[in-house]
Amino acid sequence: MKVNKLMTIKLILSLIIMFGFASCSKKSSSKNTSTATGWKINDKKGGFQYASNYKQQPAGPGLIAIEGGTFTMGRVQDDVMHDWNNTPNQQHVQSFYMDESEVTNVMYLEYLDWLKRVFPPTEENYKNIYVGACPDTLVWRNRLGYNETMTNNYLRHPAYAEYPVVGVNWIQAVEFCKWRTDRVNEVVLEKEGYLKRDAKLTDVSGEKTFSTETYINAPTKAFGGDEEIVLKGRRGKSKDSINLYAQRSSGLMYAEYRLPTEAEWEYAAVANVGNREYNLYQGQKKYPWSGSYTRSGKRQVRGDQLANFKQGKGDYGGIAGWSDDGADITQIVKSYPPNDFGLYDMAGNVNEWVADVYRPIVDDEANDFNYFRGNVYTKNKIGEDGKVEVVTGDNITYDTLANGKIIARNFPGQIAQVPVDEQETYLRQNFDKSDNRNYRDGDKQSTRYFDFGNSEDDEEGGKNEKKMYDSPQHNVSVDSLGVMTRKYDRSSKRTTLIDDNVRVYKGGSWRDRAYWLDPSQRRFFPQDMATDDIGFRCAMSKVGPKTTKKTSRGKPNSK
Repeated sequence: MKVNKLMTIKLILSLIIMFGFASCSKKSSSKNTSTATGWKINDKKGGFQYASNYKQQPAGPGLIAIEGGTFTMGRVQDDVMHDWNNTPNQQHVQSFYMDESEVTNVMYLEYLDWLKRVFPPTEENYKNIYVGACPDTLVWRNRLGYNETMTNNYLRHPAYAEYPVVGVNWIQAVEFCKWRTDRVNEVVLEKEGYLKRDAKLTDVSGEKTFSTETYINAPTKAFGGDEEIVLKGRRGKSKDSINLYAQRSSGLMYAEYRLPTEAEWEYAAVANVGNREYNLYQGQKKYPWSGSYTRSGKRQVRGDQLANFKQGKGDYGGIAGWSDDGADITQIVKSYPPNDFGLYDMAGNVNEWVADVYRPIVDDEANDFNYFRGNVYTKNKIGEDGKVEVVTGDNITYDTLANGKIIARNFPGQIAQVPVDEQETYLRQNFDKSDNRNYRDGDKQSTRYFDFGNSEDDEEGGKNEKKMYDSPQHNVSVDSLGVMTRKYDRSSKRTTLIDDNVRVYKGGSWRDRAYWLDPSQRRFFPQDMATDDIGFRCAMSKVGPKTTKKTSRGKPNSK
């Protein structure tokens, strides 16, 4: 009996030890050992290095999470304009992040201050960078109105610091997003010890700037290749580091800030997440808030306006002291209640640029997932030495807009970009050219006059092929002496204002009636022009899982 008991105890102990080793081995293999090869990951002696302890993407500064899903895009209850440009269609949007409110004057002034310090306008190579980024403050002027107070004060006076920036065209908004991406990642790498502390203030100059993509692709060229700023290893301790520089696989850097797509913007504005009633889910929600009225029905604030908009002819805010929405022009951001995603001013205050090129239809037959019209694919320019080519002060690319304004499209320290070519497109099924803005609507194959031999006489007696979109083509040129010549297109045969350079804007503004507060409403404006009622906010793609909610197995949908 004693022998049998002793053997039983030994058997139990051995089983416990075996299970213990098995569990330890399982835990080790799931995190520190490759399940493909059995090799160690992040071995101090070398080998494959990876952020195996990565959990989830944090929200960038100013952003809040928008959980993706399906929604009815483009449904309008009353199409009084008879545009027929927002027919209802079902779309699915991936999870992303979006600014809590519009970009404010003080946020944009920080951008302008950085440009002026790093690229002084007094230097010949940089003279157009700062000026080209400045908003057009003259948008406030009116032939029959006195608005000089806003012209002189709206952008820079501290009284308007938290008001949404206006007078910014679409191109300027895109450049702001790029700048914001680099500044946010610059701080992250500084905190993690990969960049010299405070170099962004004390060492930055026109030829020493930080670019996220440059650091990822050619870290030795970031900050002008200064090794005292771009440290080898964390805090310069290269002997303790396998990877001398942070990489995309390190999971430290944020994805790029950008303008939201039209589908993302509309999905975030509608915010069906807060009310799952059947009729709302099917697309009958008229405003970013619940209900069919612009005034609050809550007992404590009953009758208060929920947005800043034009209430009638000559009525931009209501009677003073009664029924007032608190604003006559724009208003301080976050002055009105947020929608169910926590986003402020998705209706009223200012219209907002989105990333899309405008077309009268949303082509849901071609795509119903992350819909976006405006893709122009580029790649890093490779020099003769086989390495990426970084922009310097001598090869900055400038665009001369139709109105004559000069805007920088890349800055020193960034990687030069070129269109993708046949090496990337040959035998591909998902795209076949670099510029896809007019795909299936606007290119040669799209027009009902499609005929390689079909042409018509232009005003000068030449031959022009008929096109679907024949918008005016204003021409601006600069001669060898720097004299600018503007040629206005006075053709009487133009039939549309639509081309590949007009962008969608949404949301309604302080100048608009309540009709335009519907998130599905869409209008367009040239990307190189600005107004006093269009602003913007930034978005950021979400990498990894759609949500952190628990899966059907009861585990969080992230590590």
